[in-house]
Amino acid sequence: MSATQPRRAVITGGAGFVGSRLATRMYERGWHVVVVDNLCTGDLRNLEALQGKPGFEVIEANVSDGIPVDGPVHDVMHFASPASPPDYLERPIETLRVGSEGTMHALKLAQAHGARFLVASTSEIYGDPLEHPQRESYWGNVNSIGPRSVYDEAKRFSEAATMAWHRHHGVDTRIIRIFNTYGPGMQTDDGRVVPNFICQALRGEALTVYGDGSQTRAFCYVDDLVEGILAVLERGDAEPFNLGSPGEFTIGQFAELVREVVGGPAVTYHPLPTDDPKRRQPDITRAKTELGWAPQVSLREGLVPTVAYFRERLGL
Repeated sequence: MSATQPRRAVITGGAGFVGSRLATRMYERGWHVVVVDNLCTGDLRNLEALQGKPGFEVIEANVSDGIPVDGPVHDVMHFASPASPPDYLERPIETLRVGSEGTMHALKLAQAHGARFLVASTSEIYGDPLEHPQRESYWGNVNSIGPRSVYDEAKRFSEAATMAWHRHHGVDTRIIRIFNTYGPGMQTDDGRVVPNFICQALRGEALTVYGDGSQTRAFCYVDDLVEGILAVLERGDAEPFNLGSPGEFTIGQFAELVREVVGGPAVTYHPLPTDDPKRRQPDITRAKTELGWAPQVSLREGLVPTVAYFRERLGL
């Protein structure tokens, strides 16, 4: 970074869980940062440490309608989207719009400024995978008309649009596929398994397991993910990169780990939601060999600050 002319990054969805952590890290590393967020699922409390600092600003806007940013732009990081099932199922049209119109507005901004562009895609583009673990070359097994498709297909479209702008307009693009990420900054009512289990345990409630608990996830601590994002931005290429932890846990195993760390509430079982993936584990060979990136924080280590964060948010 130049001390006199720092790079300026626009982060859509920058008040959200991952976006705010990325905004903080980029600012710490010398970027000027512009967060654009309509705050439908984002929270300005995630950005309190940056508020009022020179070279940082927040613009409240819906990126599906446009991105009202003036001045130089060197990097566009497109993270805007509801990401938890309760949020995108409650906002299906908005989710489809931000993955399509929002992505194209972000790409046009990057094109106009000759900026690098990075889009946050998701492991959900693999659907309920028939390949395990999932490599970037796997095309997925997605139900395009199921209730979860509003998120899956919005992200698949965002990847297609990104590659079209790269091929047709020569935009310098990156695609990351984020696997299950957790850590401080998540919403208490997020609906995903980490905040669900931790908040239930802290309240002394039974942990709600959907299905028989044999379905798997691979949990990556948010700070590890952010380092992976920056590695892709600075050293990656236009092809997708999986970013996540290769450590696979069953939901039953994860419930037991939460009970060990937080306390010992019971577990209750409920029907599995429609199209919920049975197995999820990234193959991160590409990120390891080409970027030198791999997660460093174990699940047990990452749960300690995450539990402390939720304890504070719940006032317990």
